[in-house]
Amino acid sequence: MPGVFSRIIAGELPARFVWQDPVCVAFLSTSPLKPGHTLVVPRKEVDDWLDLDDATRSHLFTVARTLGLAIRRAFKPLKVGVMIAGLEVRHVHIHLVPIDAVGDLDFAKQDRNPSPAALDAAAESIRRALA
Repeated sequence: MPGVFSRIIAGELPARFVWQDPVCVAFLSTSPLKPGHTLVVPRKEVDDWLDLDDATRSHLFTVARTLGLAIRRAFKPLKVGVMIAGLEVRHVHIHLVPIDAVGDLDFAKQDRNPSPAALDAAAESIRRALA
């Protein structure tokens, strides 16, 4: 049975996409740490980033950098934090989070009920910054 990210990629579950290409997609987290919290996800379902082939891993980090620059332009954080945890969803994904302090990466501070309007606005800000 496909995992949640595979179902999102297949269009079975909704997401606010900010990037799509043949290798990966990126969409906003539905439980963001901060507005603009984005996940970069390979289309191929792989559990551990250490198991990615070299080409996919390289592509994911190239896309993560491109999106990180857009997030920096859109949200003006001190830094754009990057994290690969992989415990909550067993499909490789890179978290990109606009941060002003290391505490901004604390998953205990996730917004479990963000407003749809805020998510839409964050996605649009990233898309504009990519253009």
